[in-house]
Parts: sequence; structure tokens; C-alpha cells
Amino acid sequence: MPGGTLGAGRPVVSFAEPEGYDEHARPRPLARRVRPRTAAVAACLVLGVGLIGGAVTGSWLVGDSGDGGARDTFAAAGSLWHSVPVDRLFPPTVEGTGAGPGGADRTWTRVAVAPDSGCKDAFDPLLKKALAPVGCQRLLRATYTDATQSFVTTVGLLFTDADAASMDALAKRFQQEGLASRTDLMPRAYAAKDTAAARFGTRQRASWTISVLTDAPVVVYAVSGWADGRSVDTPLSAEQATQSGATSAPAQAGLGNEAQGLADRIERALRKDVTSPTEKPS
Repeated sequence: MPGGTLGAGRPVVSFAEPEGYDEHARPRPLARRVRPRTAAVAACLVLGVGLIGGAVTGSWLVGDSGDGGARDTFAAAGSLWHSVPVDRLFPPTVEGTGAGPGGADRTWTRVAVAPDSGCKDAFDPLLKKALAPVGCQRLLRATYTDATQSFVTTVGLLFTDADAASMDALAKRFQQEGLASRTDLMPRAYAAKDTAAARFGTRQRASWTISVLTDAPVVVYAVSGWADGRSVDTPLSAEQATQSGATSAPAQAGLGNEAQGLADRIERALRKDVTSPTEKPS
């Protein structure tokens, strides 16, 4: 009716409960059978929710928040320097399929392993300062030569004292400030007497790479140069030296590929040990 309330004046109609029949053929409302079933379903639902809630509560009580595995893996990685054999961290021979310029294969042979140590005198002053926020638990280093013994490359694993948040902060700083490409933040080489790396010193550093891991308290780095002891006036980071069109001597010789390729493969081996360590700490 115009101006009135919708539905006003209409008769109110109610419906009786549908009927069924009991065992004596007497009419009986079906609701009497439906309601107990509904109650049973509701009871099961309440019981199920209670069990789920109890399980979740139990999980909280034992401290299982879902990221415990990641924390355990991060912590375990910090002890690999003394729980994994050196031949697995720094294999005697490393294959670098496609790691050279133009996708050429590389093979590196280890010529020296430095005694595990702290970080005193291991880095140039500015790099030492940049790494200081994550601390130094242990430093492992090894030097390799290529198949022709023309190049030498030192690769290092810095095991820090940092937690995941500190490693993440350092990684962001290196990325945002371009620290890994600064020539005043090059890692130092490890030269060993009576090896192909005997003349691999500060002036012989040609290309390098630094990788701050965020899923392990480790900084992986590598620095490369010529085995004949020639000095380098303009070193280039591996990222710059491997760019298409780079014309500097380190780039043309493939020294950026040497540093980057070897560091990548040592890092991959480390990650395998993080996820499936087989040695127990000594």
C-alpha cells in the first residue's frame, strides 16, 4: 500500500512442523528426530574445536612457533667451522661448470689452507670496520689456482657472532651502500710459500666478491689475481668485471669470473652442510 509499511495488513502465516511416523504408525513431528542429530553434530564440532585448540596451546607451551627450524638451522651453521672437515668446506678440487667467461668451464685446485684463526690483521682497516657489527667467531681461508696455474684465488668463510637480525642488517647495508664494490673494502689474499700463490699479495688483488648471508652467520668472499705476481693498478669487483663490454685487464682475463665462480661454489657446499650436517662437533 502506498505510504504504508511493506507487508502491513498481510496475514501472518505459520507452518506446522512436518510430520513423520513412529514405530506404532502414529504421526510424529520430524523435528523430534532432527534436533537430537543436530545436537550430536554440534557436540562433535565443539569437541573437534577443543582438540584443535588444545593442540595449538600445547604447541605454544613447548615453544614451537613455526620458525624454530629456521632458528635451529641458523644456529647450527655457526658451528660448521669446527664440525665439518676442511676438505668439505674447501674441497681439494672444485669444478666450475660454466663459471668462466662466455660460459666456459673452470677447474680450481686448492694449493693452500690457512690455519683457522680470528680476524686480527685479516682484513684491510675499512673492511674490518664494516664487518665489525657482526663480530668474528672464526675465519677460514684457502687459496686455489686454475687449471693453467695462471690465476690464483683466495676464498674465505667468516663465521660471525651475529644473530639473524644483525646479518640481515649488514646485508642490507652492503647492498644499499654498494660496499661490495668499493676498492677500499677488498678482502686480503692468502699467500702461501712454495705454492703458485706465493706472490699473491695486496698489490696483486685484481677482482673480488663479498656475500653477506642472511640464513647463516657467515660472510663468504673471494679475491683473485695473476699467479705471476704482477700488480694491478685498477682492480674491479667481480660484479663489474663480469659485465658485458668490460675492457679492463682483470675483466678481459676473466678474473671476475674466477672470484665469483669459486665463491659461489664454496657457498653452495656450505649450504649443503647447513641443511644436512653429518659430522658432530669435536
